[in-house]
Amino acid sequence: MDQLLAMRTFVRIAESGTFAKAADQLSLPRSTVSKLIADLEDHLGTKLIQRTTRTATVTPEGAEYYERISRLINELQDIDAAARQTKAQPKGRLRVDIGSSLANLILIPALGDFQERYPDVDIRLGVSDRPVDLVSENVDCVIRGGALSDTTLIARRICELDYVTCATVAYVERHGMPNHPTDIETGHNVLSYFSSLTGKAFPLLFRKGDEAYEISARSMAAVNESTAHMTAVVAGLGMSQTFRFMAQPYLDEGTLVPMLEDWGRSFHPLYVVYPPNRHLNARVRVFVDWVTDVFARFDAGKTAAAETRSTPYFTSI
Repeated sequence: MDQLLAMRTFVRIAESGTFAKAADQLSLPRSTVSKLIADLEDHLGTKLIQRTTRTATVTPEGAEYYERISRLINELQDIDAAARQTKAQPKGRLRVDIGSSLANLILIPALGDFQERYPDVDIRLGVSDRPVDLVSENVDCVIRGGALSDTTLIARRICELDYVTCATVAYVERHGMPNHPTDIETGHNVLSYFSSLTGKAFPLLFRKGDEAYEISARSMAAVNESTAHMTAVVAGLGMSQTFRFMAQPYLDEGTLVPMLEDWGRSFHPLYVVYPPNRHLNARVRVFVDWVTDVFARFDAGKTAAAETRSTPYFTSI
């Protein structure tokens, strides 16, 4: 048995859903494809695929095997490409994970441009505010914000996001406008955003000069997904702090009004992060360069720090 060919064949079947499509993609006779899978299952001692007259369904054991070998096959393709020093268009599957609001408002609207540039790259976009494990979940890269603690990963800073404290006009009419951050602790209802990992709500943060406040006020509702959090703010469920790029359309139309504008909050850094073994992956390289350009348009810190901050670079974190 040609084990590498059998593994490639299994990956094609798992992704296409039929033996016939896999055979066509690999330019192999269908009988050869069937024989390769049978030999591979015998070699492993487990059933990888449940086959019907029309479709092929991966078994639970096959799904686990696929997660491991698809990553291996992609790495082999990258090694081959690097050895040939090819300048061909990147191709293959690219798994990207990103938070909900960043996906819906920034990345997805721009994704058509990436498809036009790299039509042979198959983007698989995981969208949630839940942190993922890149290695165990076979993710090529993620877009993450805030402090990065995993020193085994590679990160590139792509922008810094600004915050705004805001509420609906109706909320302000009911509760008034706070004049100082501490006013929020008495007489105001905060719509909180809480961590999907710890379940704890994030406080509101304010700074002005040498003064800084961390406010944890009464909350009648809390949300752990960014798009839903913005929807809840617009619905008038409470005042909150959110990314300015999300709130700006509602501020422009007058649905939301800003609060405590003379108080700021430190910018929120965003990074595109990937495992070290993806460094030579052509798909990852072109995506990282492209997504850096996309998010540069939302970089609130770019103008303020242009004289002191160098161009983003690849670094261990």
